[in-house]
Amino acid sequence: MTYSATVDPTGSHLTLTTKDGGAIRFHAIWLRDNALDPETRAAGNGQRLITIGDIPADTTIAAASVDGSELTVSFAPEDKTVAYPIGWLQENAYDRSHDQTPGWHAPGVETWDGTQDAPTFDWTEVHEKPAVKRDWLAAIARCGFAKLTGGPAREGALLETAALFGYVRETNYGRFFEVRTEVNPTNLAYTGLGLQAHTDNPYRDPVPSLQILYCLENSAEGGDSIVVDGFRAAERLREVNPRGFALLASYSARFEYKGTDGVWLRARRPMIDLLPDGQMVGIRFNNRSSAPFVDIPFDQMEAYYAAYRQLGEFIDDPDMGVAFKLAPGESFIVDNTRVLHARTGYSGAGSRWLQGCYADKDGLLSTLAVLEADT
Repeated sequence: MTYSATVDPTGSHLTLTTKDGGAIRFHAIWLRDNALDPETRAAGNGQRLITIGDIPADTTIAAASVDGSELTVSFAPEDKTVAYPIGWLQENAYDRSHDQTPGWHAPGVETWDGTQDAPTFDWTEVHEKPAVKRDWLAAIARCGFAKLTGGPAREGALLETAALFGYVRETNYGRFFEVRTEVNPTNLAYTGLGLQAHTDNPYRDPVPSLQILYCLENSAEGGDSIVVDGFRAAERLREVNPRGFALLASYSARFEYKGTDGVWLRARRPMIDLLPDGQMVGIRFNNRSSAPFVDIPFDQMEAYYAAYRQLGEFIDDPDMGVAFKLAPGESFIVDNTRVLHARTGYSGAGSRWLQGCYADKDGLLSTLAVLEADT
């Protein structure tokens, strides 16, 4: 069976019949807005050259035909004809079921627990071999974290890691910050105390979406790094307490950081962040930075706190965490919108010195897309 197209008598839409006998509908306005001709789209970057106001409100399909793997559509009242690759139409089809369970994940995302091995790559190979760099970035996109080994134990090397895919996100902590014991620290991260698994900077809007932690010294006893998949923890909550999952996704928590250097950061966001269609896109969880919750109705507050406690129990579950101890020259990167990180406490014997910085996921995903297109 070949492709065929049938135009609705009103001209409002057409139906494309595929080789397997399936049918996909497209509206006239959608097809016109997404026309691929050079008057509508810039040839170099594909950006749209017209506005929605440039398209007649009464646009209809005057005629449509299929020639091989191409659909040709004529629009009225513009008297404009545009060709579309059928493969492109199938990739962008919207005539499909949109009923998905809230908390679904983007294609390619894999959730995990403590049985997951840390995806690990060699510093030199990532810098020198595009295929290895692609696989490293793909692992971060898929799992939300990855390690690099064999790097130089020198200050500022983490900035070279960020430069592999994007730019450092500078904050009030600077381009990068030190993670080691200090006297009278301004942040608990700078003590030898253990830290519960958390996402960083939930009090920012937008939150830094990537964090890099790079080891320069680690001779202290303890101080192991632990990562936990927040998406998997949220999935567990949804499985056993659907109402609690809905509460944490429906109401905003409040986060706050008030520093000693004139910094006062505040944000309101749900602990479980869903798009309107239910896709899970973020986790914000940081007990140290939580401000009083004031956006939950009185009759929902106790249930909200019960769900919050339960999510915390899943995050603290030893079976959820992947643990490793960084050696000098080793580093790891986490998707800070998804993966929580923690550390065990460490003693005053020896030393532990890490440097950290923030970056943004859009640069990583852009670099990954280019590398994948080149292979």
